[in-house]
Amino acid sequence: MAAMPLNPGIIHTDMLSISFRKEAANYTPVSDWVLKAVPFILKLKPKDNGIPKTLS
Repeated sequence: MAAMPLNPGIIHTDMLSISFRKEAANYTPVSDWVLKAVPFILKLKPKDNGIPKTLS
């Protein structure tokens, strides 16, 4: 087991829409984020253990 902190950045979710209202549309939709995040996460290896990552 390994742990890698991941900062997902700001993602356009329902909660963001409630907080940011119309401005939320300026951020990455969840569907686009997933297409970028899944390959990134699958490439993480034990050598990345404990190293903070940012998905930009």
